[in-house]
Amino acid sequence: MSCCKIESAYECSREVEKMTYVAKGAKHGPAPIPEEGKWVKSTQITDISGLTHGIGWCAPQQGACKLTLNVKKGIIEEALIETVGCSGMTHSAAMAAEILSGKTILEALNSDLVCDAVNTAMRELFLQIVYGRTQTAFSEGGLPIGSGMEDLGKGLRSQIGTIYSTNTKGVRYLEMAEGYILEIGLDENDEVIGYKFVNLGKMMGAIKKGTSHKEAFEKNVSCYGRFDEAVKKIDPRKE
Repeated sequence: MSCCKIESAYECSREVEKMTYVAKGAKHGPAPIPEEGKWVKSTQITDISGLTHGIGWCAPQQGACKLTLNVKKGIIEEALIETVGCSGMTHSAAMAAEILSGKTILEALNSDLVCDAVNTAMRELFLQIVYGRTQTAFSEGGLPIGSGMEDLGKGLRSQIGTIYSTNTKGVRYLEMAEGYILEIGLDENDEVIGYKFVNLGKMMGAIKKGTSHKEAFEKNVSCYGRFDEAVKKIDPRKE
């Protein structure tokens, strides 16, 4: 006669079969996590919702991925993938974006997302999301689909910083959040005090609407800092 009061759905060893049944007293459920303005005791993937960002890196650490996911009831409804590093990562991102949308976060965690950096970012975001560490943890109802793309701004381009320097010749600003750097301004001590840039996203948007290339370029050139006070202005790519 079995000593078990609960029939196991799995095969038990002889030692376990002989054991006397001891009733389970503690009935602790999962700790509640913050999700889109409410507290949720998650037991299923479908209990998980939230929008969050995170980064991942490839094994040789030659490139990185910033991943933004908007998850509703366990399903990835929106994905934004931004990469920096090797040229192949951009193509990997294109494939990964198609793979991610429509999957549950558990499926996505166990999918080949083509690039190591994207896979690592997915792992890190999974941890954030299931532990309630999302950006929308305390935002009632979360954010609508499309919120991730708003991070790109009106030009719909990633905010990139590309700065190069040598001990011999100093620093060169090549690209900043504002746009592609055309010139950097130096003061009397040859120190950078500002720069001139063109917002490529806005420029291309104007060209697509029919504005001439020259006019679109000129209308989207701006300055930052004390560029107008510079005693010397140089092209960071040529001078």
